[in-house]
Amino acid sequence: MAIANPYDRYQQQSVMTASPGELTLMLYNGCIKFIKQAKLAIDEKDVEKAGNSLIRAQDIIQELMVTLDPQYEISKNLYALYDYMYQRLIDANISKDKAPLDEVLELLADLRDTWVEVIKINRKEAYSG
Repeated sequence: MAIANPYDRYQQQSVMTASPGELTLMLYNGCIKFIKQAKLAIDEKDVEKAGNSLIRAQDIIQELMVTLDPQYEISKNLYALYDYMYQRLIDANISKDKAPLDEVLELLADLRDTWVEVIKINRKEAYSG
């Protein structure tokens, strides 16, 4: 299957060559993007766009949940956090209220920023050892 658009080709290549850590970072960034789109759509009273954006964000949270390795304690804690965020996204989608979205954005930004640091440390260790 050939991809005609160079940007789409680049995106596909980025995903195919990304490490698991980089894929997780892409998921965090994508979720943040869709929540911001939903907030804008709520401001614009575009209920359909807000709903679609929130469903995409919910799908990403579900993907983050299913990729956790349950043998690690941190995975159990992350699962509970992801489940909470998922429920808040549902609340926001039903009510079209931005307050739950602000809460989830803050949590995601913290997770993303931590993940960026983990990737940096891993790269540094990989290149120094």
